[in-house]
Amino acid sequence: MADVAAVARDRAPVLLDPEAAQRLQRGRVALDTIDRSGQPVYGVTTGVGKLKDTFIPHESRRELQRNLVLSHAAGVGAPLGESETRAVLLLLAASLARGHSGVRPAVVETLAGCLNRGVLPVIPERGSVGASGDLAPLAHVAACLIGEGEATVAGTRLPAREALGRAGIEPLVLEMKEGLALLNGTHLMTGLGVLLAHDALGLARLADIAGAMSLEALMGSNAAFDARIHALRPHPGQLASAANLRALTADSAIIASHRDCTRVQDAYSLRCMPQVHGACREAIRFAREILEREINSVTDNPLLFLDGEGGGGIVLSGGNFHGEPLALALDTLALGLTQLAGISERRIDRLVNPLTSEGLPAFLSPHGGLHSGYMIAQYVAAALVSECRAWSHPASADSIPTSGLQEDYNSMGAGAALKARKVAGHVRQVLAIELLLGAQALDLRQPLAPGVGSRAAHAAVRARIPHLDTDRFLHDDLAAALALVEAGAVLASVEAAIGRLQ
Repeated sequence: MADVAAVARDRAPVLLDPEAAQRLQRGRVALDTIDRSGQPVYGVTTGVGKLKDTFIPHESRRELQRNLVLSHAAGVGAPLGESETRAVLLLLAASLARGHSGVRPAVVETLAGCLNRGVLPVIPERGSVGASGDLAPLAHVAACLIGEGEATVAGTRLPAREALGRAGIEPLVLEMKEGLALLNGTHLMTGLGVLLAHDALGLARLADIAGAMSLEALMGSNAAFDARIHALRPHPGQLASAANLRALTADSAIIASHRDCTRVQDAYSLRCMPQVHGACREAIRFAREILEREINSVTDNPLLFLDGEGGGGIVLSGGNFHGEPLALALDTLALGLTQLAGISERRIDRLVNPLTSEGLPAFLSPHGGLHSGYMIAQYVAAALVSECRAWSHPASADSIPTSGLQEDYNSMGAGAALKARKVAGHVRQVLAIELLLGAQALDLRQPLAPGVGSRAAHAAVRARIPHLDTDRFLHDDLAAALALVEAGAVLASVEAAIGRLQ
Protein backbone atom coordinates (compact mmCIF):
# COMPACT_ATOMS: atom_id res chain seq x y z
CA MET A 1 0.00 0.00 0.00
CA ALA A 2 2.89 2.34 0.77
CA ASP A 3 4.30 1.59 -2.70
CA VAL A 4 1.06 2.69 -4.33
CA ALA A 5 1.10 5.92 -2.32
CA ALA A 6 4.74 6.54 -3.31
CA VAL A 7 3.91 6.29 -7.02
CA ALA A 8 0.64 8.18 -6.70
CA ARG A 9 1.82 11.04 -4.52
CA ASP A 10 5.61 11.15 -4.70
CA ARG A 11 5.89 10.19 -8.40
CA ALA A 12 8.16 7.25 -7.71
CA PRO A 13 9.25 5.73 -11.06
CA VAL A 14 7.66 2.60 -12.48
CA LEU A 15 9.42 -0.11 -14.48
CA LEU A 16 8.13 -3.35 -16.01
CA ASP A 17 10.20 -6.21 -14.62
CA PRO A 18 12.01 -8.15 -17.39
CA GLU A 19 10.62 -11.45 -16.11
CA ALA A 20 7.12 -10.00 -16.21
CA ALA A 21 7.73 -8.82 -19.78
CA GLN A 22 8.74 -12.36 -20.77
CA ARG A 23 5.64 -13.74 -19.09
CA LEU A 24 3.49 -11.28 -21.02
CA GLN A 25 5.13 -12.29 -24.28
CA ARG A 26 4.50 -15.98 -23.60
CA GLY A 27 0.91 -15.22 -22.79
CA ARG A 28 0.48 -13.31 -26.00
CA VAL A 29 1.81 -16.23 -28.03
CA ALA A 30 -0.58 -18.58 -26.23
CA LEU A 31 -3.54 -16.27 -26.90
CA ASP A 32 -2.66 -16.10 -30.60
CA THR A 33 -2.59 -19.91 -30.65
CA ILE A 34 -6.01 -20.10 -29.03
CA ASP A 35 -7.37 -17.59 -31.52
CA ARG A 36 -6.12 -19.65 -34.48
CA SER A 37 -7.76 -22.75 -33.03
CA GLY A 38 -11.21 -21.28 -33.56
CA GLN A 39 -12.14 -21.57 -29.88
CA PRO A 40 -14.75 -18.95 -28.93
CA VAL A 41 -13.31 -16.44 -26.46
CA TYR A 42 -15.41 -13.75 -24.81
CA GLY A 43 -14.44 -10.26 -25.96
CA VAL A 44 -11.97 -11.64 -28.48
CA THR A 45 -14.08 -13.61 -30.93
CA THR A 46 -17.40 -12.35 -29.51
CA GLY A 47 -19.05 -9.13 -28.46
CA VAL A 48 -19.33 -8.23 -24.77
CA GLY A 49 -22.10 -8.11 -22.18
CA LYS A 50 -25.45 -9.05 -23.69
CA LEU A 51 -23.68 -9.24 -27.08
CA LYS A 52 -21.57 -12.19 -25.89
CA ASP A 53 -23.14 -14.52 -28.45
CA THR A 54 -22.34 -12.28 -31.43
CA PHE A 55 -19.42 -13.73 -33.44
CA ILE A 56 -16.72 -11.29 -34.53
CA PRO A 57 -14.82 -12.28 -37.70
CA HIS A 58 -11.03 -12.33 -37.55
CA GLU A 59 -10.57 -9.25 -39.73
CA SER A 60 -12.74 -7.17 -37.37
CA ARG A 61 -11.19 -8.12 -34.05
CA ARG A 62 -8.75 -5.23 -33.87
CA GLU A 63 -11.62 -2.84 -34.66
CA LEU A 64 -13.68 -4.46 -31.89
CA GLN A 65 -11.08 -3.51 -29.28
CA ARG A 66 -10.99 0.11 -30.41
CA ASN A 67 -14.78 0.26 -30.53
CA LEU A 68 -15.03 -1.13 -27.00
CA VAL A 69 -12.80 1.63 -25.71
CA LEU A 70 -14.63 4.44 -27.51
CA SER A 71 -18.12 3.20 -26.65
CA HIS A 72 -17.30 2.60 -23.01
CA ALA A 73 -15.57 5.98 -22.46
CA ALA A 74 -18.79 7.51 -21.18
CA GLY A 75 -17.78 8.75 -17.72
CA VAL A 76 -19.28 11.94 -16.34
CA GLY A 77 -18.54 14.33 -13.52
CA ALA A 78 -15.38 15.94 -12.23
CA PRO A 79 -12.05 14.37 -13.18
CA LEU A 80 -10.05 12.39 -10.66
CA GLY A 81 -7.19 14.21 -8.97
CA GLU A 82 -3.60 13.69 -10.00
CA SER A 83 -2.69 11.23 -7.24
CA GLU A 84 -5.90 9.27 -7.76
CA THR A 85 -5.28 9.04 -11.50
CA ARG A 86 -1.73 7.86 -10.93
CA ALA A 87 -2.98 5.19 -8.51
CA VAL A 88 -5.47 3.93 -11.09
CA LEU A 89 -2.81 3.71 -13.82
CA LEU A 90 -0.38 1.90 -11.53
CA LEU A 91 -2.90 -0.70 -10.37
CA LEU A 92 -4.09 -1.32 -13.93
CA ALA A 93 -0.50 -1.84 -15.06
CA ALA A 94 0.25 -4.14 -12.12
CA SER A 95 -2.78 -6.34 -12.79
CA LEU A 96 -1.97 -6.67 -16.50
CA ALA A 97 1.70 -7.36 -15.76
CA ARG A 98 0.85 -10.56 -13.92
CA GLY A 99 0.40 -12.22 -17.29
CA HIS A 100 -3.18 -13.48 -17.15
CA SER A 101 -4.72 -10.85 -19.43
CA GLY A 102 -3.11 -11.72 -22.76
CA VAL A 103 -1.81 -8.22 -23.48
CA ARG A 104 1.54 -7.43 -25.09
CA PRO A 105 4.35 -5.95 -22.98
CA ALA A 106 3.86 -2.72 -24.94
CA VAL A 107 0.54 -2.11 -23.22
CA VAL A 108 2.05 -2.20 -19.73
CA GLU A 109 5.11 -0.26 -20.89
CA THR A 110 2.88 2.50 -22.26
CA LEU A 111 1.06 2.77 -18.93
CA ALA A 112 4.42 2.96 -17.15
CA GLY A 113 5.59 5.58 -19.65
CA CYS A 114 2.55 7.73 -18.91
CA LEU A 115 3.29 7.52 -15.18
CA ASN A 116 6.97 8.29 -15.54
CA ARG A 117 6.49 11.16 -18.00
CA GLY A 118 3.46 12.70 -16.35
CA VAL A 119 0.83 12.02 -19.00
CA LEU A 120 -2.38 11.56 -17.01
CA PRO A 121 -5.67 10.66 -18.68
CA VAL A 122 -8.62 12.83 -17.76
CA ILE A 123 -10.82 10.29 -15.95
CA PRO A 124 -14.35 11.41 -15.04
CA GLU A 125 -15.06 10.07 -11.57
CA ARG A 126 -18.61 8.81 -12.15
CA GLY A 127 -20.13 6.13 -14.34
CA SER A 128 -18.96 2.85 -12.82
CA VAL A 129 -21.39 0.41 -11.22
CA GLY A 130 -18.42 -1.49 -9.84
CA ALA A 131 -19.13 -4.92 -11.25
CA SER A 132 -17.83 -5.66 -14.73
CA GLY A 133 -14.85 -3.66 -13.66
CA ASP A 134 -14.78 0.12 -13.48
CA LEU A 135 -15.68 0.10 -17.17
CA ALA A 136 -16.42 3.73 -17.94
CA PRO A 137 -13.52 5.29 -15.97
CA LEU A 138 -11.00 2.74 -17.23
CA ALA A 139 -12.17 3.31 -20.80
CA HIS A 140 -10.95 6.89 -20.46
CA VAL A 141 -7.53 5.51 -19.53
CA ALA A 142 -7.57 3.21 -22.55
CA ALA A 143 -8.78 6.04 -24.79
CA CYS A 144 -5.78 8.13 -23.81
CA LEU A 145 -3.41 5.26 -24.63
CA ILE A 146 -4.77 5.12 -28.19
CA GLY A 147 -4.68 8.90 -28.57
CA GLU A 148 -8.35 9.63 -27.93
CA GLY A 149 -9.98 11.70 -25.23
CA GLU A 150 -7.98 14.11 -23.08
CA ALA A 151 -4.95 14.05 -20.82
CA THR A 152 -2.92 16.46 -18.73
CA VAL A 153 0.81 17.11 -18.96
CA ALA A 154 2.40 19.33 -16.30
CA GLY A 155 -1.09 20.49 -15.34
CA THR A 156 -2.09 21.45 -18.87
CA ARG A 157 -5.17 19.74 -20.29
CA LEU A 158 -4.74 18.68 -23.90
CA PRO A 159 -6.13 16.28 -26.49
CA ALA A 160 -4.64 12.91 -25.57
CA ARG A 161 -2.74 12.49 -28.83
CA GLU A 162 -1.02 15.83 -28.34
CA ALA A 163 -0.23 15.03 -24.70
CA LEU A 164 1.36 11.71 -25.69
CA GLY A 165 3.32 13.45 -28.44
CA ARG A 166 4.75 16.02 -26.04
CA ALA A 167 5.99 13.17 -23.84
CA GLY A 168 7.40 11.19 -26.76
CA ILE A 169 4.92 8.31 -26.31
CA GLU A 170 3.48 6.57 -29.36
CA PRO A 171 -0.27 5.89 -29.17
CA LEU A 172 -1.11 2.21 -28.99
CA VAL A 173 -2.88 0.29 -31.72
CA LEU A 174 -4.84 -2.26 -29.73
CA GLU A 175 -4.66 -5.91 -30.69
CA MET A 176 -7.26 -8.54 -29.84
CA LYS A 177 -8.26 -8.74 -26.18
CA GLU A 178 -6.26 -5.63 -25.21
CA GLY A 179 -9.13 -3.15 -25.19
CA LEU A 180 -11.22 -5.44 -23.01
CA ALA A 181 -8.27 -6.11 -20.70
CA LEU A 182 -7.83 -2.38 -20.15
CA LEU A 183 -11.52 -1.87 -19.36
CA ASN A 184 -12.11 -4.78 -16.97
CA GLY A 185 -10.79 -4.40 -13.46
CA THR A 186 -11.44 -2.78 -10.09
CA HIS A 187 -8.71 -0.19 -10.41
CA LEU A 188 -10.69 3.01 -9.80
CA MET A 189 -12.33 1.79 -6.60
CA THR A 190 -9.09 0.16 -5.49
CA GLY A 191 -6.95 3.19 -6.31
CA LEU A 192 -9.18 5.58 -4.40
CA GLY A 193 -9.57 3.06 -1.60
CA VAL A 194 -5.83 2.53 -1.16
CA LEU A 195 -5.17 6.25 -0.80
CA LEU A 196 -8.04 6.61 1.67
CA ALA A 197 -7.00 3.62 3.75
CA HIS A 198 -3.38 4.78 3.68
CA ASP A 199 -4.49 8.08 5.26
CA ALA A 200 -7.15 6.68 7.56
CA LEU A 201 -4.85 5.42 10.30
CA GLY A 202 -3.34 8.91 10.45
CA LEU A 203 -6.84 10.29 11.02
CA ALA A 204 -7.37 7.77 13.82
CA ARG A 205 -4.13 8.90 15.49
CA LEU A 206 -5.17 12.52 15.04
CA ALA A 207 -8.51 11.76 16.68
CA ASP A 208 -6.63 10.43 19.71
CA ILE A 209 -4.56 13.63 19.82
CA ALA A 210 -7.55 15.94 19.51
CA GLY A 211 -9.49 13.87 22.03
CA ALA A 212 -6.65 14.01 24.55
CA MET A 213 -6.52 17.80 24.29
CA SER A 214 -10.28 18.04 24.79
CA LEU A 215 -10.22 15.62 27.72
CA GLU A 216 -7.61 17.69 29.53
CA ALA A 217 -9.25 21.01 28.70
CA LEU A 218 -12.56 19.66 30.07
CA MET A 219 -10.90 18.56 33.31
CA GLY A 220 -11.41 14.90 32.46
CA SER A 221 -9.59 11.89 33.85
CA ASN A 222 -7.25 9.51 32.07
CA ALA A 223 -8.07 6.70 34.50
CA ALA A 224 -10.44 5.19 31.92
CA PHE A 225 -7.42 4.50 29.72
CA ASP A 226 -5.77 2.23 32.29
CA ALA A 227 -4.26 -0.80 30.56
CA ARG A 228 -5.93 -3.18 33.03
CA ILE A 229 -9.37 -2.13 31.81
CA HIS A 230 -8.57 -2.71 28.16
CA ALA A 231 -6.82 -6.02 28.74
CA LEU A 232 -10.27 -7.38 29.63
CA ARG A 233 -11.60 -6.47 26.18
CA PRO A 234 -8.54 -6.84 23.97
CA HIS A 235 -9.69 -5.56 20.61
CA PRO A 236 -6.46 -4.40 18.91
CA GLY A 237 -7.85 -1.02 17.93
CA GLN A 238 -9.10 -0.33 21.43
CA LEU A 239 -5.76 -1.32 22.96
CA ALA A 240 -3.89 0.96 20.53
CA SER A 241 -6.12 3.96 21.16
CA ALA A 242 -5.94 3.54 24.93
CA ALA A 243 -2.15 3.31 24.78
CA ASN A 244 -2.02 6.49 22.69
CA LEU A 245 -4.26 8.36 25.11
CA ARG A 246 -2.15 7.29 28.07
CA ALA A 247 0.99 8.55 26.32
CA LEU A 248 -0.62 11.80 25.21
CA THR A 249 -1.87 12.69 28.69
CA ALA A 250 1.20 11.53 30.63
CA ASP A 251 2.54 14.01 33.20
CA SER A 252 -0.50 16.26 32.89
CA ALA A 253 -0.60 18.95 35.55
CA ILE A 254 -4.20 19.64 34.60
CA ILE A 255 -5.29 16.06 35.36
CA ALA A 256 -3.19 15.99 38.53
CA SER A 257 -4.88 19.16 39.74
CA HIS A 258 -8.28 17.49 40.08
CA ARG A 259 -7.35 13.84 40.60
CA ASP A 260 -9.18 13.74 43.93
CA CYS A 261 -12.33 15.53 42.79
CA THR A 262 -15.79 14.09 43.43
CA ARG A 263 -16.67 13.39 39.80
CA VAL A 264 -16.81 9.63 39.28
CA GLN A 265 -16.96 9.35 35.49
CA ASP A 266 -16.61 11.51 32.40
CA ALA A 267 -19.04 11.71 29.50
CA TYR A 268 -18.88 8.95 26.90
CA SER A 269 -17.21 11.16 24.29
CA LEU A 270 -14.23 11.41 26.68
CA ARG A 271 -14.30 8.20 28.69
CA CYS A 272 -15.12 5.88 25.79
CA MET A 273 -12.59 7.22 23.29
CA PRO A 274 -10.61 3.93 23.25
CA GLN A 275 -13.75 1.94 22.56
CA VAL A 276 -15.10 4.25 19.84
CA HIS A 277 -11.80 5.26 18.25
CA GLY A 278 -10.69 1.64 18.55
CA ALA A 279 -13.76 0.36 16.72
CA CYS A 280 -13.02 2.83 13.94
CA ARG A 281 -9.50 1.43 13.77
CA GLU A 282 -10.97 -2.06 13.29
CA ALA A 283 -13.01 -0.75 10.35
CA ILE A 284 -9.84 0.75 8.91
CA ARG A 285 -7.97 -2.51 9.47
CA PHE A 286 -10.68 -4.47 7.65
CA ALA A 287 -10.57 -2.12 4.67
CA ARG A 288 -6.78 -2.20 4.52
CA GLU A 289 -6.68 -6.01 4.51
CA ILE A 290 -9.15 -6.20 1.62
CA LEU A 291 -7.34 -3.52 -0.35
CA GLU A 292 -3.90 -5.04 0.21
CA ARG A 293 -5.12 -8.30 -1.27
CA GLU A 294 -6.82 -6.49 -4.13
CA ILE A 295 -3.73 -4.57 -5.25
CA ASN A 296 -1.97 -7.93 -5.65
CA SER A 297 -4.81 -9.51 -7.63
CA VAL A 298 -5.81 -9.93 -11.25
CA THR A 299 -9.29 -8.56 -11.92
CA ASP A 300 -9.56 -8.91 -15.69
CA ASN A 301 -11.95 -11.14 -17.62
CA PRO A 302 -11.54 -13.53 -19.34
CA LEU A 303 -8.29 -14.81 -17.85
CA LEU A 304 -5.44 -16.62 -19.58
CA PHE A 305 -3.66 -19.58 -17.97
CA LEU A 306 -0.52 -21.01 -19.56
CA ASP A 307 0.14 -24.74 -19.94
CA GLY A 308 3.66 -25.00 -18.57
CA GLU A 309 6.48 -24.56 -21.09
CA GLY A 310 4.62 -25.84 -24.12
CA GLY A 311 3.37 -22.46 -25.22
CA GLY A 312 -0.30 -23.45 -25.00
CA GLY A 313 -2.93 -22.15 -22.67
CA ILE A 314 -6.57 -21.90 -21.78
CA VAL A 315 -8.91 -18.94 -21.43
CA LEU A 316 -11.47 -19.01 -18.62
CA SER A 317 -14.32 -16.57 -18.07
CA GLY A 318 -15.11 -15.58 -14.50
CA GLY A 319 -15.99 -12.60 -12.36
CA ASN A 320 -12.87 -11.29 -10.63
CA PHE A 321 -13.85 -7.81 -11.80
CA HIS A 322 -16.82 -7.78 -9.42
CA GLY A 323 -16.28 -5.11 -6.79
CA GLU A 324 -18.32 -6.54 -3.92
CA PRO A 325 -15.35 -7.15 -1.58
CA LEU A 326 -14.22 -3.57 -2.11
CA ALA A 327 -17.71 -2.10 -1.90
CA LEU A 328 -18.30 -3.66 1.51
CA ALA A 329 -14.83 -2.65 2.73
CA LEU A 330 -15.16 0.95 1.54
CA ASP A 331 -18.64 1.30 3.00
CA THR A 332 -17.25 0.02 6.29
CA LEU A 333 -14.37 2.48 6.07
CA ALA A 334 -16.77 5.38 5.50
CA LEU A 335 -18.90 4.30 8.46
CA GLY A 336 -15.86 4.01 10.72
CA LEU A 337 -14.53 7.42 9.74
CA THR A 338 -17.96 8.93 10.32
CA GLN A 339 -17.79 7.70 13.91
CA LEU A 340 -14.51 9.57 14.38
CA ALA A 341 -16.17 12.75 13.16
CA GLY A 342 -19.31 12.19 15.22
CA ILE A 343 -17.60 11.71 18.57
CA SER A 344 -15.23 14.58 17.81
CA GLU A 345 -18.19 16.92 17.26
CA ARG A 346 -19.59 15.90 20.65
CA ARG A 347 -16.31 16.90 22.28
CA ILE A 348 -16.31 20.15 20.33
CA ASP A 349 -19.77 20.92 21.70
CA ARG A 350 -18.64 20.19 25.25
CA LEU A 351 -15.75 22.65 24.82
CA VAL A 352 -17.93 25.56 23.73
CA ASN A 353 -21.11 24.76 25.68
CA PRO A 354 -21.22 26.59 29.04
CA LEU A 355 -23.41 23.77 30.40
CA THR A 356 -20.62 21.19 29.94
CA SER A 357 -17.32 23.07 29.62
CA GLU A 358 -16.29 22.84 33.29
CA GLY A 359 -15.86 26.54 33.97
CA LEU A 360 -14.49 27.58 30.58
CA PRO A 361 -16.02 30.78 29.19
CA ALA A 362 -18.99 30.30 26.88
CA PHE A 363 -17.85 29.48 23.33
CA LEU A 364 -14.24 29.86 24.53
CA SER A 365 -14.38 33.65 24.23
CA PRO A 366 -12.71 35.63 27.01
CA HIS A 367 -15.16 38.44 26.24
CA GLY A 368 -18.45 36.64 25.64
CA GLY A 369 -21.48 38.67 24.63
CA LEU A 370 -19.77 41.32 22.57
CA HIS A 371 -17.68 38.52 21.07
CA SER A 372 -19.04 35.12 19.96
CA GLY A 373 -15.73 33.25 20.03
CA TYR A 374 -15.89 29.78 18.52
CA MET A 375 -19.69 29.42 18.67
CA ILE A 376 -20.11 28.84 14.94
CA ALA A 377 -17.20 26.42 14.69
CA GLN A 378 -19.43 23.87 16.41
CA TYR A 379 -22.20 24.59 13.90
CA VAL A 380 -19.77 23.85 11.08
CA ALA A 381 -18.69 20.58 12.68
CA ALA A 382 -22.33 19.59 13.17
CA ALA A 383 -23.10 20.31 9.50
CA LEU A 384 -20.14 18.23 8.33
CA VAL A 385 -21.01 15.31 10.58
CA SER A 386 -24.59 15.35 9.33
CA GLU A 387 -23.32 15.02 5.77
CA CYS A 388 -20.98 12.20 6.78
CA ARG A 389 -23.90 10.31 8.27
CA ALA A 390 -25.89 10.66 5.07
CA TRP A 391 -22.91 9.43 3.04
CA SER A 392 -22.51 6.45 5.37
CA HIS A 393 -25.59 4.79 3.90
CA PRO A 394 -23.92 1.81 2.18
CA ALA A 395 -23.62 1.99 -1.58
CA SER A 396 -23.17 -1.78 -1.53
CA ALA A 397 -26.74 -2.22 -0.30
CA ASP A 398 -27.91 -1.22 -3.76
CA SER A 399 -27.76 -2.93 -7.15
CA ILE A 400 -29.16 -1.85 -10.50
CA PRO A 401 -28.95 -4.40 -13.35
CA THR A 402 -27.13 -3.48 -16.56
CA SER A 403 -26.44 -4.89 -20.04
CA GLY A 404 -29.84 -6.38 -20.69
CA LEU A 405 -29.85 -8.36 -17.42
CA GLN A 406 -26.59 -10.13 -18.33
CA GLU A 407 -24.92 -8.09 -15.60
CA ASP A 408 -27.76 -8.34 -13.14
CA TYR A 409 -26.07 -7.80 -9.76
CA ASN A 410 -23.66 -4.90 -9.45
CA SER A 411 -21.58 -3.84 -6.44
CA MET A 412 -21.66 -0.04 -6.71
CA GLY A 413 -18.12 -0.16 -5.32
CA ALA A 414 -17.00 2.95 -7.17
CA GLY A 415 -19.81 4.86 -5.50
CA ALA A 416 -18.64 3.51 -2.15
CA ALA A 417 -15.13 4.79 -2.86
CA LEU A 418 -16.36 8.24 -3.83
CA LYS A 419 -18.53 8.48 -0.71
CA ALA A 420 -15.68 7.36 1.53
CA ARG A 421 -13.48 10.03 -0.04
CA LYS A 422 -16.04 12.72 0.87
CA VAL A 423 -16.31 11.41 4.42
CA ALA A 424 -12.53 11.43 4.88
CA GLY A 425 -12.35 15.06 3.77
CA HIS A 426 -15.00 16.08 6.28
CA VAL A 427 -13.35 14.10 9.07
CA ARG A 428 -10.12 16.02 8.52
CA GLN A 429 -11.94 19.31 8.88
CA VAL A 430 -13.88 18.25 11.98
CA LEU A 431 -10.71 17.04 13.70
CA ALA A 432 -8.98 20.26 12.70
CA ILE A 433 -11.77 22.21 14.40
CA GLU A 434 -11.39 20.14 17.57
CA LEU A 435 -7.63 20.75 17.59
CA LEU A 436 -8.21 24.47 17.17
CA LEU A 437 -10.75 24.64 19.98
CA GLY A 438 -8.70 22.33 22.18
CA ALA A 439 -5.75 24.68 21.89
CA GLN A 440 -7.95 27.66 22.84
CA ALA A 441 -9.35 25.81 25.83
CA LEU A 442 -5.88 24.78 27.02
CA ASP A 443 -4.83 28.43 26.80
CA LEU A 444 -7.63 29.21 29.20
CA ARG A 445 -6.43 26.54 31.65
CA GLN A 446 -3.01 28.15 32.04
CA PRO A 447 -0.84 28.14 34.06
CA LEU A 448 -1.74 24.46 34.42
CA ALA A 449 0.05 22.47 31.71
CA PRO A 450 -1.43 19.52 29.81
CA GLY A 451 0.27 16.18 29.19
CA VAL A 452 3.40 15.88 27.09
CA GLY A 453 1.57 14.89 23.92
CA SER A 454 -1.23 17.40 24.29
CA ARG A 455 1.35 20.08 25.00
CA ALA A 456 3.17 19.29 21.75
CA ALA A 457 -0.08 19.39 19.79
CA HIS A 458 -0.98 22.71 21.38
CA ALA A 459 2.40 24.13 20.40
CA ALA A 460 1.94 22.99 16.80
CA VAL A 461 -1.40 24.76 16.57
CA ARG A 462 -0.11 27.91 18.19
CA ALA A 463 2.87 28.03 15.84
CA ARG A 464 0.38 28.74 13.06
CA ILE A 465 -2.78 30.12 14.67
CA PRO A 466 -2.76 32.71 17.48
CA HIS A 467 -4.95 32.63 20.56
CA LEU A 468 -8.43 34.05 19.98
CA ASP A 469 -8.96 37.04 22.24
CA THR A 470 -11.48 39.04 20.24
CA ASP A 471 -13.56 37.97 17.24
CA ARG A 472 -11.83 37.80 13.88
CA PHE A 473 -12.55 36.36 10.42
CA LEU A 474 -13.13 32.80 11.60
CA HIS A 475 -12.88 31.12 8.22
CA ASP A 476 -9.14 31.75 8.22
CA ASP A 477 -8.68 29.94 11.54
CA LEU A 478 -10.55 26.88 10.27
CA ALA A 479 -8.63 26.88 6.99
CA ALA A 480 -5.31 27.19 8.80
CA ALA A 481 -6.20 24.34 11.14
CA LEU A 482 -7.09 22.14 8.18
CA ALA A 483 -3.80 23.02 6.49
CA LEU A 484 -1.94 21.94 9.64
CA VAL A 485 -3.74 18.61 9.58
CA GLU A 486 -3.15 18.04 5.87
CA ALA A 487 0.54 18.88 6.23
CA GLY A 488 0.89 16.39 9.10
CA ALA A 489 2.34 19.10 11.35
CA VAL A 490 0.37 18.23 14.48
CA LEU A 491 1.04 14.50 14.30
CA ALA A 492 4.73 15.13 13.58
CA SER A 493 5.05 17.47 16.55
CA VAL A 494 3.39 15.00 18.90
CA GLU A 495 5.44 12.04 17.74
CA ALA A 496 8.64 14.07 18.08
CA ALA A 497 7.71 14.62 21.72
CA ILE A 498 6.43 11.19 22.80
CA GLY A 499 7.41 8.74 20.07
CA ARG A 500 5.39 7.08 17.34
CA LEU A 501 1.72 6.63 18.11
CA GLN A 502 0.10 3.29 17.48
